[in-house]
Amino acid sequence: MSARRLAAEQPDSFVFNEKSEAKVQFWLAKYPEERKASAVIPLLWIAQKQDNWVSEPAMREIAARCDMPYIRVYEVATFYTMFNLAQTGKHLIQVCGTTPCWLRGADDLKAVCEKKIGKKGREHVSSDGLLAWEEVECLGACANAPMVQISNTEGDLYYEDLTADALEQMLDDLRAGKDVKAGPISGRSCSEPTQATTLTLVDESLYDGSRAKKVKLPNTKGAEKAEAPKAEPAKPQEKGAEEKAKPKAKVKSPAPKDVAADAGAGKKPALLKKPKGEADDLKKLTGLGPKLETSLNEIGVYHFSQIASWSAEEAVWVDASLKLRGRIERDNWIDQAKDLAAKAEG
Repeated sequence: MSARRLAAEQPDSFVFNEKSEAKVQFWLAKYPEERKASAVIPLLWIAQKQDNWVSEPAMREIAARCDMPYIRVYEVATFYTMFNLAQTGKHLIQVCGTTPCWLRGADDLKAVCEKKIGKKGREHVSSDGLLAWEEVECLGACANAPMVQISNTEGDLYYEDLTADALEQMLDDLRAGKDVKAGPISGRSCSEPTQATTLTLVDESLYDGSRAKKVKLPNTKGAEKAEAPKAEPAKPQEKGAEEKAKPKAKVKSPAPKDVAADAGAGKKPALLKKPKGEADDLKKLTGLGPKLETSLNEIGVYHFSQIASWSAEEAVWVDASLKLRGRIERDNWIDQAKDLAAKAEG
């Protein structure tokens, strides 16, 4: 990704207006005091929606609000290309150029933008200061291709099923200060089929959200007064049910000293009561940590030479005794021990 820099010309200061301030307080309230930095992206977005770009003074104000170093806010703002680091047009036209839109006429839309606005790039603003345009990757409305997103202080809305003539008229209307209706210009609802012979979703309640269960979002007006669901009273238990429900305490029986031998797993190897001289650092074996080293010492294994001499049956006995679940073979302890024993002798 190419480097992104702040605009050379910056305002002297930045202040959130009344509408933005309410949104700032909403987002800050979502996080604990010690996690205020988590609100940095929402606050950057609020600043952009207020002024159509994020200025350097705005970043400093956000850093103070989030109790974080300014450089951290700068890093976030310059990393995400959704943030405008310089003033752009009042309306930023984002033309999707990905395959579905390209196949359906995105090149015609780009030609209109070049004709009506000028050079591509959000930094190239039309002479009246109203429009700028850029080509973007997929915006997720492939079924309604070709399409554009128009971003301004009011929002980021989709305009779909476009034609070159339709987009040209839209740009003229934006310049004239007229409202431009978002959505498919074809008149269809959302992404409904346009050539289907069978009617589908004829009942609007299937897709307009009216059937959805109403919920109260946190940090919204009245949320703290919302009643918690009342717990249903517990059903009376039958006589003696409480005693039946109580789990019986498990009696822990002492484990035999030689579990593997009792189970008939493998063959017990030669073990030592104490190391011959200084014990080897068994942790040098792959997959063998301090806990396993202690367990091996407890059963009488202290040296690489002991492990190196194990037969397959003896390895099975140790594996079963310490519940290693095949680790000796999986990590090839015997061959590792042979190499380490040889190095110690040499």
